Amino acid sequence: MRIQLCNEYSAAGLVIRGGTLKWGLALSAPSQGAGSLLRICQVPVVSSNRKLQSERFLEAIADHDRFLILMHDNPDPDAIATGWALQCLIEEKLNARVRLIGGGAIVRAENRQMVDLLGPPIQLVMSIDHDTSAVILVDCGSSSSNQLLSATSRQPIAVIDHHIDSCQGAQAAFLDIRPDVAATATIAASYLREQNVLPGAKLATALLYAIRTETRGSESSHSALDQEIIVWLTESAEAELLAEIENAPLSLSWYSDLVLAMQSTILFRDTAICFLPKAEGAEIVGEVADLLVRGNGIRRVLCAAVVGKDLLISVRTAKDAEDACALVIETIGSMGSGGGHGRRAGGKIPNVLRGGRVSSTLEKDLRHRWLRACGVADQLPEPLISRRDIVENL
Repeated sequence: MRIQLCNEYSAAGLVIRGGTLKWGLALSAPSQGAGSLLRICQVPVVSSNRKLQSERFLEAIADHDRFLILMHDNPDPDAIATGWALQCLIEEKLNARVRLIGGGAIVRAENRQMVDLLGPPIQLVMSIDHDTSAVILVDCGSSSSNQLLSATSRQPIAVIDHHIDSCQGAQAAFLDIRPDVAATATIAASYLREQNVLPGAKLATALLYAIRTETRGSESSHSALDQEIIVWLTESAEAELLAEIENAPLSLSWYSDLVLAMQSTILFRDTAICFLPKAEGAEIVGEVADLLVRGNGIRRVLCAAVVGKDLLISVRTAKDAEDACALVIETIGSMGSGGGHGRRAGGKIPNVLRGGRVSSTLEKDLRHRWLRACGVADQLPEPLISRRDIVENL
């Protein structure tokens, strides 16, 4: 029998997160016969002294006694639920003063219904200039332009997010950015579970609804952690409240915006673009994009509308299409900013005009950039709804 010593591991496949790398010996069974070989291999072993992420988070912020948990502007369910969960965690574990704040407004009907029914302790403010509390960013990154910290020179002490673009230039004492999970609420809920903080029925409902909104229409896939957290939250959440939120009443102006949006949508083979003639609020832009990407044969959608002084943009892509985040960044370029997920992204071009429709020059430029990014610049336009159908049914 021959004996062979080896150092058997793949450096490319070895990932160490928070543990200590040690080495052990492994014996492989010898083959039979005179030429049999006994292999004694040195293999990597990771010790189990890794701290929980929630422990690292609490330790990183423990020297402060006042906090602002900052959501992105026009906060959505994921931002609201995440911030609420972290507020409960910090108040219970650190006995500190915490405010949950964001800019803009809550416009989407389901989001307003969520706030009305569940009562998260959020405050919508114009600025944070006069508050010196330590800032924790949730569901957005420090380089994002759609959050109040971007108008200051301050840096957050922690960033907790699931958007891939938050990884770029992120600087903070604590970072937990996981593009592989469906929702930032999943991360926050996992902190509660690790620290044995049981959410009340309304917080559990908010967290569960947040995860559902982030995975609606296959925009994100569930990771193993998402699935675990959904099961854990379901024990405390109230199904009746979830149903009421998802069936929120709609304003009559919403239907007007929707009809005009459908009439304004143009198809270039499998790619759609829609400049909404009017938008009562920011959320209708994303809602129209959500609806259009479900169309048979439509693989990419860009919707845009002027809200206030800014041009807001939403991009959606089908499962087999390009990355939505990459498309919106390429389309907007230096005109503004954008980011998001693989199937869903958004952006903003600031100060385009003071109200009304998009200027024809900007509309033409944006259309050209979008079609070029999608590789359909040579395709002929076709309206989603023909003018003949519109006129005949007036």
